[in-house]
Amino acid sequence: MFLMNLSRDVGGYLYDVFIDKADMWLLIGIGGQLLFTARFLVQWIASERAGRSVVPLAFWLFSIGGGMITLVYGIHKREPVIIMGQALSIFIYIRNLMLIFWPKNKPAKE
Repeated sequence: MFLMNLSRDVGGYLYDVFIDKADMWLLIGIGGQLLFTARFLVQWIASERAGRSVVPLAFWLFSIGGGMITLVYGIHKREPVIIMGQALSIFIYIRNLMLIFWPKNKPAKE
């Protein structure tokens, strides 16, 4: 009986969240989250190919793209947890790209 009630309650919750409340913004938010999640697949595949742990450029690009879309979603939905989490993270991703493209220890040109 407990499992049946739990199953019904969880099913009702998921229906309410993903079906009843579905709109364009939900699709945008899910799209941003999927893009953000794809960065882990990119990193995993690159690491497997290299035979060691690597963080490819695409990881940071997926991070920025997914983070920005998720931030816009959070701002529109007025979700402070999403806003706080993504706003700071985007700056970190951009800083990592800056370190990749403009390292401090560039060899001097002669």
